[in-house]
Amino acid sequence: MKKVLITGASNGFGYLSALTLARNGYKVWATMRDSHGRNKSKKEALEEIARKENIHISIAELDVTSDVSVNLLAEKIMATDGSLDVLVNNAGVMYVGITEAYSLEQVQEQFDTNFFGIIRTSKALLPLLKKSSDGLIINISSLAGRLVFPYFGIYCASKFALEAYSEALAYELKPIGVNVSIIEPGPYPSGLLYSGPKEDDQAVLNSYGEMQNTPAAMLQNFEQFYKSDAAPNPQEIPDAILQVIETPKNSRPIRQAVGIDYNTNELNSKTTPIQERLLKDALQMEHLI
Repeated sequence: MKKVLITGASNGFGYLSALTLARNGYKVWATMRDSHGRNKSKKEALEEIARKENIHISIAELDVTSDVSVNLLAEKIMATDGSLDVLVNNAGVMYVGITEAYSLEQVQEQFDTNFFGIIRTSKALLPLLKKSSDGLIINISSLAGRLVFPYFGIYCASKFALEAYSEALAYELKPIGVNVSIIEPGPYPSGLLYSGPKEDDQAVLNSYGEMQNTPAAMLQNFEQFYKSDAAPNPQEIPDAILQVIETPKNSRPIRQAVGIDYNTNELNSKTTPIQERLLKDALQMEHLI
């Protein structure tokens, strides 16, 4: 039975992915912050479903912004299972607002979850993944890691960084038996859109006059869309994760946009050959592709 760890499993894509993978025969480590407090009800709901359906879900505490938390979990998995086959880096937050008005501290907080959090979990769990015959990291990025959306500037920057890190890691890990694949969700009613704080710098906000209200109006438009019949189904992301896991080793896509993609898959199809020519012709590293 393959073993999968999912970060950010208290809600949204992570919660659905834990259920989807467990129902398809995987042992799932569903991790979340504050599993005995704020997310206690989510923990208990997953545990109850696992009991009723006789599926394998283990809930574990994990704060991806904490070295101690990440390393303790890696030690727990090593002691319990001895290996790990798949790491799904799903945990994330989204700051939406006037980019200039976010404080440096807020920018660092955004990156600590969306970028450094992925580095923490990957570094801590790669020794386990390397023991697997089919080690795999799936990083949940976003269309905002390939396209730039106004008022999502800090979030976009964190996801662009994630994309670069993930692709470099994919090349470097392939020869030693671990695949890396990026999934880029389009807009979904997952709750992520409302997970970030208000901008700290009120003086900067005031300098934008009426324009400071634009992000809130944009969020209202998204909210109306998510309530409409045209809203996409968040289950598409767990289904895409499952498909990547079950794709044969070394045949997995380096990245794919899922859902409403605003032509991101077209962008990916055009940039991939350029990237591959760089490795083949300029760097003489065709074996990494």
